Amino acid sequence: MPFIYHIAYKADWDNAALKGYYESPALKEEGFIHCCEERQAHDVLQRYFSGKTGLVKLRIDTDKLTSQLIYDWSNAIEDTFPHIYGTINLDAVTDIQQL
Repeated sequence: MPFIYHIAYKADWDNAALKGYYESPALKEEGFIHCCEERQAHDVLQRYFSGKTGLVKLRIDTDKLTSQLIYDWSNAIEDTFPHIYGTINLDAVTDIQQL
Protein backbone atom coordinates (compact mmCIF):
# COMPACT_ATOMS: atom_id res chain seq x y z
CA MET A 1 0.00 0.00 0.00
CA PRO A 2 1.82 3.09 -1.23
CA PHE A 3 1.35 6.36 0.61
CA ILE A 4 1.22 9.92 -0.68
CA TYR A 5 0.95 13.14 1.31
CA HIS A 6 -1.07 16.32 1.20
CA ILE A 7 -0.36 19.51 3.14
CA ALA A 8 -3.58 21.11 4.36
CA TYR A 9 -4.75 23.84 6.66
CA LYS A 10 -6.05 22.27 9.85
CA ALA A 11 -9.31 24.24 9.54
CA ASP A 12 -9.93 22.70 6.10
CA TRP A 13 -9.19 19.23 7.47
CA ASP A 14 -11.50 19.81 10.45
CA ASN A 15 -14.23 20.87 8.01
CA ALA A 16 -13.82 17.56 6.15
CA ALA A 17 -15.19 15.67 9.15
CA LEU A 18 -18.43 17.65 8.85
CA LYS A 19 -18.74 17.03 5.10
CA GLY A 20 -17.59 13.40 5.14
CA TYR A 21 -14.78 14.01 2.62
CA TYR A 22 -11.84 16.35 2.08
CA GLU A 23 -11.43 18.81 -0.76
CA SER A 24 -8.92 21.59 -1.14
CA PRO A 25 -9.54 24.92 -2.88
CA ALA A 26 -7.28 23.67 -5.70
CA LEU A 27 -9.82 21.00 -6.60
CA LYS A 28 -12.32 23.66 -7.67
CA GLU A 29 -9.67 25.95 -9.17
CA GLU A 30 -7.47 23.40 -10.97
CA GLY A 31 -9.50 20.19 -11.04
CA PHE A 32 -7.28 18.19 -8.70
CA ILE A 33 -5.77 18.08 -5.22
CA HIS A 34 -2.00 18.54 -5.08
CA CYS A 35 -0.11 15.79 -3.27
CA CYS A 36 3.48 14.68 -2.97
CA GLU A 37 5.61 11.70 -2.14
CA GLU A 38 7.35 11.58 1.22
CA ARG A 39 10.68 12.54 -0.39
CA GLN A 40 9.04 15.71 -1.79
CA ALA A 41 7.18 16.88 1.33
CA HIS A 42 9.98 19.02 2.80
CA ASP A 43 10.47 20.96 -0.45
CA VAL A 44 6.70 21.43 -0.89
CA LEU A 45 6.49 22.88 2.62
CA GLN A 46 9.33 25.29 1.93
CA ARG A 47 8.13 26.28 -1.53
CA TYR A 48 4.42 26.79 -0.89
CA PHE A 49 3.87 27.05 2.86
CA SER A 50 6.84 29.00 4.19
CA GLY A 51 5.76 31.10 7.17
CA LYS A 52 2.27 29.57 7.25
CA THR A 53 0.80 28.16 10.46
CA GLY A 54 -2.07 25.84 11.31
CA LEU A 55 -0.94 23.14 8.89
CA VAL A 56 -1.30 19.36 8.91
CA LYS A 57 0.29 16.69 6.74
CA LEU A 58 -2.17 14.00 5.67
CA ARG A 59 -0.84 10.53 4.89
CA ILE A 60 -3.05 8.97 2.24
CA ASP A 61 -3.26 5.26 1.46
CA THR A 62 -3.56 5.20 -2.32
CA ASP A 63 -5.14 1.74 -2.26
CA LYS A 64 -8.13 3.18 -0.38
CA LEU A 65 -8.71 6.26 -2.56
CA THR A 66 -12.04 6.36 -4.35
CA SER A 67 -11.04 9.26 -6.62
CA GLN A 68 -8.63 8.94 -9.51
CA LEU A 69 -4.91 9.31 -8.78
CA ILE A 70 -2.61 10.45 -11.58
CA TYR A 71 1.10 11.25 -11.45
CA ASP A 72 1.61 14.42 -13.49
CA TRP A 73 4.88 15.96 -14.66
CA SER A 74 5.79 19.41 -13.37
CA ASN A 75 7.98 21.35 -15.80
CA ALA A 76 8.77 23.93 -13.12
CA ILE A 77 10.14 21.35 -10.68
CA GLU A 78 11.13 18.70 -13.24
CA ASP A 79 9.54 15.88 -11.29
CA THR A 80 6.27 13.96 -11.18
CA PHE A 81 3.73 14.67 -8.47
CA PRO A 82 0.64 12.72 -7.44
CA HIS A 83 -2.64 14.53 -8.04
CA ILE A 84 -6.06 13.37 -6.87
CA TYR A 85 -8.79 14.17 -9.39
CA GLY A 86 -11.70 14.37 -6.97
CA THR A 87 -12.32 14.48 -3.25
CA ILE A 88 -10.39 12.45 -0.68
CA ASN A 89 -12.50 9.92 1.17
CA LEU A 90 -11.72 10.14 4.89
CA ASP A 91 -10.92 6.46 5.35
CA ALA A 92 -8.00 6.84 2.91
CA VAL A 93 -6.27 9.20 5.35
CA THR A 94 -4.29 6.97 7.69
CA ASP A 95 -2.34 9.57 9.66
CA ILE A 96 -2.49 13.28 10.39
CA GLN A 97 0.64 15.07 11.52
CA GLN A 98 0.50 18.58 13.00
CA LEU A 99 3.11 20.83 11.40
